[in-house]
Amino acid sequence: MKTLNITIQIVVLILILFISACKDKTAKQNPALASIDLKRGELLLCSTEQFGEVSFSLDCNYEVREVFDLAISLLHSFEYAEAEKAFVKVIDADPECAMAYWGVAMSIYHSLWAAPDPEVLIKGSKLIDIAQTLPNTGITKQYIDAIGSFYKDYETKTHRERELFYEKKMEELYLSNKEDTEAAVFYALAIRSAADPNDTTYTKQKKSGKILEELFLEQPNHPGIAHYIIHSYDYPELAQMGLQTARRYAEIAPASAHAQHMPSHIFTRLGLWQESIDTNINSASSAVCYAESVNPEANWTQEIHAIDYLVYAYLQQGNNQKAQEYLEEMQAIKAVFPKQHFASTYALSAIPVRLVLENKQWKKASELQLPSIDFNWETLHWEKAIHHFGKALGLSRNGKIKLAENELQILKTLHQNLLDKKDKYQAGQVFIQVNTTEAWIELAKGNNDKALSLMKLAVKLENETSKHPVTPGEVLPADELLGDMLLELNKPKQALKAYEVNLRGHPGRFNGIYGAAKAAKQSGNDEKATFYFKQLIELTKNSNSDRPELEEAKLFIAKPQSI
Repeated sequence: MKTLNITIQIVVLILILFISACKDKTAKQNPALASIDLKRGELLLCSTEQFGEVSFSLDCNYEVREVFDLAISLLHSFEYAEAEKAFVKVIDADPECAMAYWGVAMSIYHSLWAAPDPEVLIKGSKLIDIAQTLPNTGITKQYIDAIGSFYKDYETKTHRERELFYEKKMEELYLSNKEDTEAAVFYALAIRSAADPNDTTYTKQKKSGKILEELFLEQPNHPGIAHYIIHSYDYPELAQMGLQTARRYAEIAPASAHAQHMPSHIFTRLGLWQESIDTNINSASSAVCYAESVNPEANWTQEIHAIDYLVYAYLQQGNNQKAQEYLEEMQAIKAVFPKQHFASTYALSAIPVRLVLENKQWKKASELQLPSIDFNWETLHWEKAIHHFGKALGLSRNGKIKLAENELQILKTLHQNLLDKKDKYQAGQVFIQVNTTEAWIELAKGNNDKALSLMKLAVKLENETSKHPVTPGEVLPADELLGDMLLELNKPKQALKAYEVNLRGHPGRFNGIYGAAKAAKQSGNDEKATFYFKQLIELTKNSNSDRPELEEAKLFIAKPQSI
């Protein structure tokens, strides 16, 4: 018995030494990591609630799998900074886990947001170079080679070309590993990311959505599936298909600020303003909590992005008081992190313009000032264009033609700058603004036919492109502005048609509904006028709105109508 005990002790000692030796080996960091700026530190998560359910089999030590799965969940809800930190924790614990390097490379590729800066592409390339030297199974190699195709040759190939290469590689991975849920989910995201924003048939978006919907039946708590369904259907024609998922996503990942915000993309498309307000209040609150942990002297981009959608929703309810309160909060911001992120630069430019244009405060629009926050505005051509578009409309509507023409020239320069950068989408958006501005200047000059022709061109261009996911909507839709112009020209029947087209793509817009009511009233169609005025009253019933249009609606409904 004594001999047996000694034997057991020896075996236990050998096991301990073996495990220690493995740990010592694991702790040896790859020297190449020293040249890469990796995010490290404790994960800053404002809630102990879940980020969803993910289980991803991979070639890493068993002990790190829980952290790896958390990193994947964070990645799927675009909590990019914390996802990177979680993947780096895996690298530090298991430097030979090739998929952890893949995870960091995925965390810095914000596929649906904007093209990465050169330093990000350099970082990603280095990570992939290390990952490709490590032991891996066949599927791990496919994952690494797929994202590697995006980072490869970034100096000679365009972002668009590399995006399409990545989509093709993910298709190959997906087709050869149909049992791998994550392969399907990341492939669907790659399809959506590579969709042409000018393709109004939404071929790729529908393909992505179909893959994800089938997965969602089996995995209803997977954050990536829900998230990417919303992105796939974030279009007026498709939004109804994403409504059920939108109402689920915030429950799947309640600890994520972005997950709280994303449902409002669908709510906005369908004119469900109170649901958009509720979910964005939650998102902004979660984002503030995160900012207090990371950088209490600055505001996180996710908060600003949520507030852009909040302001838009409040304006559609006619609630100027709430919209103004949030505008003043945004104007008081001194610093943002990340410093010049697309979502915050866009929102801070658009919010003040929205407020004055939605209320037709043309004098205030003509006096707009760029936000005082320390952004490099010389590089923000689209954001500056929104500001100058607002000023140009204000000036032209006030009859200050020469000053409006100065703003038009600035818009044309900004359009050319975006063409020079080969940013086709943003250039297209500014070109719509150029034509709209020129239309209203021509109207102010009395050139009515030319004004209408230019405004109709702007409508055509806008209808041929989709809105960017960063924005809840154009600061003023072109169809709606066409309706406004037709009313100015005493063409109420044509104006009504324009407003009704606008409402099909932008349901529940305050000005669209009011415009339709006014056009119907001026056309002598009291039945339709009543229909739209009642919509306006219903839309604003809980907002304590002081909009004069609402008073007009109530007076019209109150008086006896001719039969």
